[in-house]
Amino acid sequence: MTIIYFIFVLGVTVLIHELGHFIFAKRAGVYIYEFSIGMGPQLFKFKRKNDETTYSVRLLPIGGFVSMAGEDLEVDKKIPSDKQLCNKGWVDRFLVMFAGIAFNFILAIIILFIVGLFNGAPVNQLEIAGIEQNYQIAETEIKIGDVITEVNGKKVRSYEQLTVELAVNNSKSIELTVLSEGVEKKYTIEPTLIEKDGIENYVYGFSLNNEKEKGLIVSLKYAFRKTGDLIVQMCSIIKYLITGKLELNNLSGPIGIYQVVDQARTLGFLNILYLIAYLCINVGFINFIPFPAFDGGRILFLIIEKIKGSRVNPKVENIIHSIGFVLLMILMIFVTFNDILRIFG
Repeated sequence: MTIIYFIFVLGVTVLIHELGHFIFAKRAGVYIYEFSIGMGPQLFKFKRKNDETTYSVRLLPIGGFVSMAGEDLEVDKKIPSDKQLCNKGWVDRFLVMFAGIAFNFILAIIILFIVGLFNGAPVNQLEIAGIEQNYQIAETEIKIGDVITEVNGKKVRSYEQLTVELAVNNSKSIELTVLSEGVEKKYTIEPTLIEKDGIENYVYGFSLNNEKEKGLIVSLKYAFRKTGDLIVQMCSIIKYLITGKLELNNLSGPIGIYQVVDQARTLGFLNILYLIAYLCINVGFINFIPFPAFDGGRILFLIIEKIKGSRVNPKVENIIHSIGFVLLMILMIFVTFNDILRIFG
């Protein structure tokens, strides 16, 4: 079942992204060689009547692609020039590149709305609901009902921001600012090292309010707020990775995702849906980063083209994207190796 859910989760996340590129490429009249879900050897393929595109499913459910004529800025003499992406107008090229990102975010918002309808939306996710007596926090004046507002002077407005700040300061004492009866107070909290299921973790000894409310408007607000909170969290993660406050071994690849799917499936299908939303936001956010080989990298070149009034040399752009792709493959190998070490180390 975990394998089935894993394929389903990654498949939906990749499908919606590539579908965005596909729909807007078709809309612009771009010739599409292949629309593929998965990577590696083809499992099966088919063509529709009066449609040049080959639709395929490949062995490895870790990606997908839409192969378009003129995408790499090289002219295919077999395809009419007006059907090649590189010969389309600026707006059409921009929309084709941006559509995958947009579709990921749209699906995430829809799924989070559904989750909110059935599961409810958190009322006040940073309100302290429990304090463990065997931890140092119990020796402070922090009490149930206080609301966390800052960690080490950095404002936190969501559970996602709080978890990143605690991860960055893992094993260290933190200065926690709480709003108590309308007054902000600061406390230094020491973590305690605990071991559970053979895994050691530093714990601060408090739990947060998990009270939820249901409703159409509440769920809609939750969907947009949660999407925004996750994007802010990812921005913080990128910043801390660049500054070295978070290490690369905190990242996970397909093997890490498989473990998360295995945990999520035991908690019910709504958690699987939430995981799809979370991964969609991840994929949308990462692809928006202006790094070569990402959609954001291609969008950056389009913006440069717009500013300078002429296109960047196609050979230069292709070389840059190729270098970016190689770097991404190296990062993927590193992350996968870390995932394996995490399991068997």
